[in-house]
Amino acid sequence: MLRANGAASRPPKLLRAKSEVSSDRRHGGQEGAEEGGGSQHRNFRMRHGWEAQLKDKEHATLLSQTFFMYFEDKRHETAGNLPSDYDPKVLVGEWRMKDRLKTISAILAVCLNVGVDPPDVIKTNPCARLECWVDPIPPDSTTQQNSTNTSNAQIGKNLQSQYENLSLRTRYRVILDPTIEELRRYTTSLRRSAHAERILFHYNGHGVPKPTASGEVWCFNRSYTQYIPISLYDLQEWVGAPGLWVWDCSASGGIIKGFLDGAKRHDANQDEALKRDPARAQQPLIKWDDCIHLAACKESEVLPTNPDLPADIFTSCLTTPIIMAVRFFILQNPLPLNSAITLDTARNIPGKVSERRTPLGELNWIFTAITDTIAWNSLPPPLFKKLFRQDLMVAALFRNFLLAQRVMRQYHCHPQSWPQIPETHNHPLWRSWDAAVDGILNQVPKLLEQQKASEPLEYQHSDFFADQLSAFEVYLASAPASTSSSGYAKPPEQLPIVLQVLLSQVHRLRALILLSKFLDLGPWAVNLALSIGIFPYVLKLLQSQALELKPPMVFIWARILAVDQSCQSDLLKDNGYTYFTSILNSATGIPLGNVAEHRAMCAFVISMFCRDFRPAKQAVLDTNPEIIEGCLHHLLDMENPLLRQWSCFCISNLWRDFEPAKKAGMAAQAHARIRDRSHDPVPEVRCACLDALTSFVCTGMGEPIDAAIQLEEETMASVVVAMGMDGSIMVRKQLTVFYSTFIKKYENRIIVAAWEQLLEERDKRTGAEDDSGLHPDGIDEDGQPELNGKPTRTLSKKTIYRAIWRQILSMSADPHPEVARNASIVVDYVIGALLDSPLGVHANQILDEIILLGLKRDHAALSGMDGLSRQRSRDSRPQTPPSPAASTASRPVDGYFAQPLSRTASVAAAMKNWFTGAKTPTEPPSPTRSHRDALDHHINGPPHQPKAKVPPSPYYVDRDVSQPPTIPLQSNFFAWSTSYFREPQMRPSEADEPGSLDYNERLWRRNRNDKIIASTQPLKDAAGSQRWDVPCGYFGIGAAPVKMVFHQFENHLVTSDDRDSIAVWDWKEATQLARFSNGNPAGSRVTEVRFINEDDQAMLMTGSSDGVIKIFRCYDDVKHIELASSFRALSDLVLSDRQNAGLVFDWQQGQGRILVAGDDRVIRVWQAGHELCIVDIPARSGSCITSLTSDQVEGNVFIAGFGNGSLRAYDQRLAPRESMIMDWVDRKTDHRSWIVGVHLQRGGMRELISAESNGGIRLWDIRMRKAVAALNPPSSRSQPRQLRTLAVHEHAPVFATGGADHTIRVYNTTDLKQLSTFEPYMSYLRLANVPRNAPITATAFHPHRLMMACGAVNDGHVNLFKCEASGKEGRETVVEEWRG
Repeated sequence: MLRANGAASRPPKLLRAKSEVSSDRRHGGQEGAEEGGGSQHRNFRMRHGWEAQLKDKEHATLLSQTFFMYFEDKRHETAGNLPSDYDPKVLVGEWRMKDRLKTISAILAVCLNVGVDPPDVIKTNPCARLECWVDPIPPDSTTQQNSTNTSNAQIGKNLQSQYENLSLRTRYRVILDPTIEELRRYTTSLRRSAHAERILFHYNGHGVPKPTASGEVWCFNRSYTQYIPISLYDLQEWVGAPGLWVWDCSASGGIIKGFLDGAKRHDANQDEALKRDPARAQQPLIKWDDCIHLAACKESEVLPTNPDLPADIFTSCLTTPIIMAVRFFILQNPLPLNSAITLDTARNIPGKVSERRTPLGELNWIFTAITDTIAWNSLPPPLFKKLFRQDLMVAALFRNFLLAQRVMRQYHCHPQSWPQIPETHNHPLWRSWDAAVDGILNQVPKLLEQQKASEPLEYQHSDFFADQLSAFEVYLASAPASTSSSGYAKPPEQLPIVLQVLLSQVHRLRALILLSKFLDLGPWAVNLALSIGIFPYVLKLLQSQALELKPPMVFIWARILAVDQSCQSDLLKDNGYTYFTSILNSATGIPLGNVAEHRAMCAFVISMFCRDFRPAKQAVLDTNPEIIEGCLHHLLDMENPLLRQWSCFCISNLWRDFEPAKKAGMAAQAHARIRDRSHDPVPEVRCACLDALTSFVCTGMGEPIDAAIQLEEETMASVVVAMGMDGSIMVRKQLTVFYSTFIKKYENRIIVAAWEQLLEERDKRTGAEDDSGLHPDGIDEDGQPELNGKPTRTLSKKTIYRAIWRQILSMSADPHPEVARNASIVVDYVIGALLDSPLGVHANQILDEIILLGLKRDHAALSGMDGLSRQRSRDSRPQTPPSPAASTASRPVDGYFAQPLSRTASVAAAMKNWFTGAKTPTEPPSPTRSHRDALDHHINGPPHQPKAKVPPSPYYVDRDVSQPPTIPLQSNFFAWSTSYFREPQMRPSEADEPGSLDYNERLWRRNRNDKIIASTQPLKDAAGSQRWDVPCGYFGIGAAPVKMVFHQFENHLVTSDDRDSIAVWDWKEATQLARFSNGNPAGSRVTEVRFINEDDQAMLMTGSSDGVIKIFRCYDDVKHIELASSFRALSDLVLSDRQNAGLVFDWQQGQGRILVAGDDRVIRVWQAGHELCIVDIPARSGSCITSLTSDQVEGNVFIAGFGNGSLRAYDQRLAPRESMIMDWVDRKTDHRSWIVGVHLQRGGMRELISAESNGGIRLWDIRMRKAVAALNPPSSRSQPRQLRTLAVHEHAPVFATGGADHTIRVYNTTDLKQLSTFEPYMSYLRLANVPRNAPITATAFHPHRLMMACGAVNDGHVNLFKCEASGKEGRETVVEEWRG
């Protein structure tokens, strides 16, 4: 299939959609083909010599396949905040064994009485005979008595030996054919020595009657002539609790029931004893129900008598599981009679259980892995933890109990347990066990021959672990990248096996890599791994120096510490932390390409290790004093922001509240080298830099301050002050934390600065600087004010303390609510401290004076209003929380308290309410008092709409004003940064996975965009010759539109009024999608509106006349709209030309730059990715800038229009002072009045068009000194401002102007021929004697479609018109779709 431009090409891989420029340039070849392919266009030349942009195939490919999204990082989605439901304690479950017990003693009671069968047992012939793999009565024995004694002793010895294979540390006591007295004596003795630890009681009752229904078991009298019953209640009393009970006898299931009943009686008796004697409550109570039971069968069942099985089949399963499992396999899978494999083979497999590389050892290893995995997949987590992780003996017995369930079920016995566990005999992993046994048994005959010949064993190891790792790998390939609302994925069955594989050097590396990928899935995966017992393994591996293990080990430990910080003490043991410090400091690094990322993880691990843990700080500084220098060196690695960020954090957590580290840092000039990162291109690094400097300042707080340290901290603060104008809300928020710490440490000096600022404020309001009144200024050495009456105000002037106080005042009115909230808390604290100081009485008097002056000013302002203005003042909405019109730090003539101080109900907020009654000299006038007033004020229009809601910031929590302000503020930036290591990093996000909902939506949008472009491009030539007055829509918006903009691809039209209201419309359906407030201060207005990221999910960028830019996410959904970012783009607004332009900006999607200008002397270039102002370009004019436009393809050249009629072109590639490459300032031939608009087309001929308020229109080429075309209307002295708006189509050769006479005129760019003239419809009733014209306030072309929108002053409607040629849109166009 061919694309619309006729060129066959394969769409590139679907990347994250990024830029509108790329959309156009994706069809840039199409433009070139249309405009240069026909015979009538063979001499086609693009303006400005930019046709080379289309001919450069490499550049065109780069534009078509490279997209960039802005303000969509995690910091914008969260505003640097953790979710409201975040709780670090919830991140990790209780995986440590706080109540770990040991089975330290065991009684093995064997009641056989060989040769005498109990009366209730009828044995078959032949029958099962083996006890502990010993025949009690050998067939060849001559003397039964001697053989009986020998067999009994051997059985007891074997039983003890079998248990010792499970646990060597347990002390065993074997009692053969015990009497009741022996049982009582040995059990009570063991309980006294065991204290509160667990005792194992093994009971073999094959030679005594079955347990009774009343809860009794049997033993012998001394002469072995009688069976003596033992009450389970008494046995409990002797053994005590906790206990582990193994019952190997018929009908043993009833013992558990009787035992539990006895435990209830013991508990009741204990409670009664406490009531009688409350003093016993101080003694440790016995938990009689703390018991674990394993019984061979149910109450109604008899043990099997199959002669191929041992008589003690239950004990054999529990203590010799491999022999029993292999025997069972042979019995279940009969082999030919001549086979070399017999039942005896099960006991002759070569090797040792403890050596995993031998056949027997490997089989035991596989069995352990399988039973552990079956238990983990079958048991509830708390029960698994109790039975398989609390006690080694219990874990071993229960693993083997699973085998007993499988084996004995085949012989009509159902082993019982307490606590009860589910049946596991049919778990799929048993088939893997059978396959492993089969593979080893096939080799046994050959191995036995080699063993007899003393030859080395040629053993082929099992593929079990390799196969299970492959299965785990398959799971990881299909597991979700992140948790969803329904929870996380089903846990992998192979996880316990992976844990066992860590014991093998052969598979260890692969297992660690796969484990890393699993932990990368999120905290739930880390929780599972910790709960299963991974921690002791990875802790032990810290002692390994194998280079190949270091990358996965570093990754695993970073994931663990991101979830659970309690591992600090574990790292301190055996100096485990040196594993990470050596990598962080080593010049050799680790054998991977991404060494820097792993070093960043090491820095994170050390940061978590040192955080609020003084022994760790001391240990790191003692063993690795070079770590500070190493981290400082990593700050210079400009390719790896994560490493720079965590290097700062590492130093921060090391020297926070730890004086020795602070001294070591000062010796290395660490604080000076960290503050050099205050302009790092990555906001997260700048925040980490501030965190480190905050930790530096807070160390030593409350102690006498050394003069050298004070000087260093003052110097540090003087550098940090520049960050107050940072574009990142996270950086400014972190800056308030730094200021609060600095202010708390030097509180007295700040109070003096606040006092002197208050005096200056009073003098500025009175208009005279007199020394009347009391101005106490005496300061002692500690900065404490003393009252002596000497008039002076210069103690804090030109000091860092005054600068910080001025900036924190300014930040209390920051455009972002969180920054303003934090700063207002600091302001309130300082003002409260001032009022509580000896100067408090005088400060109150001055505040009273300022209140009276404000009230007088308000009255004078109201008295000077005419009737209409006064009425409008009464009808106006409540004022929105204002922001200062300019940086007070840069304009000392303005009073601070003339500007609002806070957005919250605080002391500062109260001051704001006192002093906002009248406008300040430099406050930008509102549009109703601007240069439009002379013509427009007499037109009676619709009233303003009610106040709209201000979109919230993500996870914003308002201040609780009922609580007194406290400083220093606490930052959550470290905790927020830590969440990086809880998120998937090894795989693309779910949105980037082909087939996911987000991916499919993005693919659909990509194809839709291409179709819109392809369907509209062929019509652009006809648009330059057809009429443009065909109405195609009309809807009321409730307020006069001042700015409007179309979305390139969605049916969205955004309008703004002359205040702060922004509305989003579906122009096709004529319905309002959302309406919200921009939140700019009263007296200011929205001056620019732009879409960004239009190729995918667009955001809305707004600029207001107070110099602030804001970016809104989900702008079309009133329920989900959020403030993604906001910053003061212009700080020094200067009124010029007796009019104000406010703020104008142009957005360059391809470059990620915001060009900002307006009532300023510079054009400020902001880099959206860095959220920094990267350059200030001098405007080279004393007039304000009224319009900005730029080249959207390469993004280097931009043009500014000025209030005095001049135009200037700049090239960003040049030095700022040399960047102006052309100016058009000839007032005879060029513009002479206010530039209404200047626009450079994205496509088409790339025309540069400008218009002035007196009606003059010019077309320019930046290579030429004179205009290439001009249109001069007849001069009209009565209407000097007859042209109000200019709109230029991005691709079609047309532009439109809106006039003061309520007329829209559409021209083509070829010869400036007027194509249409028409008036938008106005619906409201006019007053008598009022002209029927209303100036046009806004016009906008759709970027691709042949349609435009317009609106008039004081009219609450938008009119839509289209070109006649647009009726052919979409015909005969075939577009190749993008495919994922």
